[in-house]
Amino acid sequence: QVFPSQDPLDRADFNAVEYINALFPTEQSLANIDEVVNKIRLKIRRLDDNIRTVVRGQTNVGQDGRQALEEAQKAIQQLFGKIKDIKDKAEKSEQMVKEITRDIKQLDHAKRHLTTSITTLNHLHMLAGGVDSLEAMTRRRQYGEVANLLQGVVNVLEHFNKYMGIPQIRQLSERVKAAQSELGQQILADFEEAFPSQGTKRTAGPSNVLRDACLVANVLDPRIKQEIIKKFIKQHLSEYLVLFQENQDVAWLDKIDRRYAWIKRQLVDYEEKYGRMFPQEWCMTERIAVEFCHVTRAELSKIMRTRAKEIEVKLLLFAIQRTTNFEGLLAKRFSGCTLTDGTVKKPEVPPPSTNPFLEDETGAETDEIVIEKSDTDKPKKPKAPDNPFHGIVSKCFEPHLYVYIESQDRNLGELIDRFVADFKAQGPPKPNVDEGGAVLPSCADLFVYYKKCMVQCSQLSTGEPMIALTTIFQKYLREYAWKILSGNLPKTTSSSGGLTITSLLKEKEGSEVAKFTLEELCLICSILSTAEYCLATTQQLEEKLKEKVDASLMERINLTGEMDTFSIVISNSIQLLVQDLDAACDPALTAMSKMQWQNVEHVGDQSPYVTSVILHIKQNVPIIRDNLASTRKYFTQFCIKFANSFIPKFINHLFKCKPISMVGAEQLLLDTHSLKMVLLDLPSIGSQVVRKAPASYTKIVVKGMTRAEMILKVVMAPHEPPVVFVDNYIKLLADCSTDTFQKILDMKGLKRSEQSSMLDLFRLRLPAPPPGGDSAGPLSLSTPTPEQESSRIRKLEKLIKKRL
Repeated sequence: QVFPSQDPLDRADFNAVEYINALFPTEQSLANIDEVVNKIRLKIRRLDDNIRTVVRGQTNVGQDGRQALEEAQKAIQQLFGKIKDIKDKAEKSEQMVKEITRDIKQLDHAKRHLTTSITTLNHLHMLAGGVDSLEAMTRRRQYGEVANLLQGVVNVLEHFNKYMGIPQIRQLSERVKAAQSELGQQILADFEEAFPSQGTKRTAGPSNVLRDACLVANVLDPRIKQEIIKKFIKQHLSEYLVLFQENQDVAWLDKIDRRYAWIKRQLVDYEEKYGRMFPQEWCMTERIAVEFCHVTRAELSKIMRTRAKEIEVKLLLFAIQRTTNFEGLLAKRFSGCTLTDGTVKKPEVPPPSTNPFLEDETGAETDEIVIEKSDTDKPKKPKAPDNPFHGIVSKCFEPHLYVYIESQDRNLGELIDRFVADFKAQGPPKPNVDEGGAVLPSCADLFVYYKKCMVQCSQLSTGEPMIALTTIFQKYLREYAWKILSGNLPKTTSSSGGLTITSLLKEKEGSEVAKFTLEELCLICSILSTAEYCLATTQQLEEKLKEKVDASLMERINLTGEMDTFSIVISNSIQLLVQDLDAACDPALTAMSKMQWQNVEHVGDQSPYVTSVILHIKQNVPIIRDNLASTRKYFTQFCIKFANSFIPKFINHLFKCKPISMVGAEQLLLDTHSLKMVLLDLPSIGSQVVRKAPASYTKIVVKGMTRAEMILKVVMAPHEPPVVFVDNYIKLLADCSTDTFQKILDMKGLKRSEQSSMLDLFRLRLPAPPPGGDSAGPLSLSTPTPEQESSRIRKLEKLIKKRL
């Protein structure tokens, strides 16, 4: 790496044999061997000369290095000596400078001490003169001059805090404190004389003396200022306490306007008479209004506790409305700087509206709620009130809001009863295939009423009453789901899992199974659409309630149970539609299983039972699809559930077709393929707009109907030789169940002796189960299938059929 070279002799992996072979690749090249040897010898001599020269050159290196080291040490010693000399000279220079400046420093200290002494003496003179003047002006009540002088005296006195050990200074400080105390008592006495606390009449008006006294109070102890404010406001509101005593007629809620009219007059009167007497920074007008609010809240709380039985909803809402209007008026007039916390509450900008319930009060009268799609993943913070006076009086109504909550409970109960009566009187909605399934109008009415209640209650309180209202909402959401939606779903003659005795008798007599009418199908779809609307709107209602309520109570608002209830209604509606179409196809499947398939002589078009199934599908599915046009995902669920119900039932009826001839199996295979094509086209059957079926649905149909086709292909296969037949069965069906294999043998019409040997061979040819797992069972379309869910009921049906 240090001396890169291309010479092969310098390589680390040098191989002499390879090098020689490279020099003499052939026998003819050996003729030049002497020339090559001479070149190598010449190279060796050159290398020896170079090595010799280098070795000789290194002979004197050690001696030269020692000589250079000695010279460096001498140079360091000389440098150290010079540095030491410089340091000594610097110390001598510093000592010389100190001697020269010693006198100058003494003069500087003397000047500073002299300046401080003169300043202190001047302050002392000012303090002594100021204290004398302060005492004299106090006696003469010259508050205008006192206000300016007192502040100066206090400021000068602060300079003597470190001299309080001197008796004269301490004496002056005590005189200042005594003057301040005397001023405070004197000013309080002057205000007491001007505004006596006894009686409601004010004997004196504003004067310049009192105005100047307020300026002095700003400099005195803050307690003096607070005492003046307290006494003045108490005297100013004394008339209010007399006029609106608890036993007075005007004290009740129906005349609450008079309270607020009184304070408005008083504030105007104060501004005219006393507006200039108090300093502007005291905010006396706001303080009077705030104290009035506190007094009013206490008085209203007391009178409402005494006359709680007389409180009605309209009266309560009237009082709250007037009170909140008054609080809004205060917010426009004052900043709120005198409230308890001493800070002005700044309104927060609320997040943008993404919820259909989030509307202004003016929009509370709309007739229906429009559901908007929005990002609901991020929780929204509750809106902080932008009014610093919010609740300052209206808080007293909160303990009595149970009257409002109980009223809403009664109103909602009556509303639900009216919905039930209207539905019975008007009947189910008329079929409207063009516009899809209509949402029941009562649904929109319910949520409009919910919105009004929520907005109104949030204006009254954002605490526990909102939680109580939420509980009422939950109660009537459940009642709406069960009474209006589930309660009006059409009833079927067959239960979800089997047939009744009546339906079995009709089947034996060859009668058609009762189906839902067009109106009933439309009603089911309408209820499904309504439940979906309620589900989405309930979720938005929950979000809106969490925005309105206090942050500490947000966790207590949970409408998940009500959303689950609407999901159950949707599931039940889809199940009804599936059961109706499934039951309509039952007679055709029964006819298929009763045909003599061993007597079929030739393969023709699709069998009559297939035509019957397709007819029922074409009758029901377009109606359901058009009525569920607004809820496409639930139509897809209907298709999937129907496929999961119909295909296992079709396979079960296939097993009942026994014995089957080769031609009969071919006819059944043709029929199965026809049904498969119809099922694949089920989502868009009878529609002018052809849409590709959902992949999840197509997968279920292909998987189930392919199994049916494989069963028929196994039946068509010859059973000789048995080994080939068994292997073919395992390959096509991948079903290790002996029951299924037994059914295949029954369909082929084999004798019991042949079946026994076949079963033994089948058990021998079964593949070994995977370690740690059970043997593979029959393939199923879904888990659990409807057949598995109703196994017990099917056994009961078979027993009833045998007895019939």
